[in-house]
Amino acid sequence: MFTANPASIISLSIVAVVVAFTGYAIYIAFGPPSKELADPFEDHED
Repeated sequence: MFTANPASIISLSIVAVVVAFTGYAIYIAFGPPSKELADPFEDHED
């Protein structure tokens, strides 16, 4: 039976959190919720 090293469990957990956060950020930036984002540079034309 395979016993996992505690360091590998922690590192895989950190990698999973980073990948999940990156996926969520891409979804917010380019997915359907991006229609509600405001561009501050377009709001203040000179």
